[in-house]
Amino acid sequence: MALRTVTLAAVTGAHGVTGDVRLKLFGEGVESLRRFRAFNDGALTAKKIRDDGKGGAVARFAEIADRNAAEALRGTVLTVPRDALPPLEEGEYYHADLLALDAVSGDGTMLGKVVAVENYGAGDVVEIERPDGKRFMVPMTRDAVPGWDDATLTVAEGFAEL
Repeated sequence: MALRTVTLAAVTGAHGVTGDVRLKLFGEGVESLRRFRAFNDGALTAKKIRDDGKGGAVARFAEIADRNAAEALRGTVLTVPRDALPPLEEGEYYHADLLALDAVSGDGTMLGKVVAVENYGAGDVVEIERPDGKRFMVPMTRDAVPGWDDATLTVAEGFAEL
């Protein structure tokens, strides 16, 4: 079985001339990224990661020596093994754990697959693709999603309507 990875950030470009890169963060701030030193299966080793004051970060990697090398990283995502992430409390989840789950109704009827988890500012929303290719969204609240496990996400009655 392949090792599951989680994407924590993406390189958006170079920062300065010494090889630093700008990062778009997908976690909960720069602190969630700082706890790791190695990314992408050891291909990138963080020497320094700092908050950019704009919701992102600036990083320096041991393997990147100049601006040209930093620019070449544009679009690269920074991943870590899923099992390296901190354990979760009851009711918490990582977006990556919800992706590709079977979405079922309360009575077990197959609704589709979870294809995305978005957050537009008012909380997470799960996007589910039905077998016919149509998609619908469900708020990730207790009322709409009473439960999930390693295989399925249960959608409450009334929230699976198109």
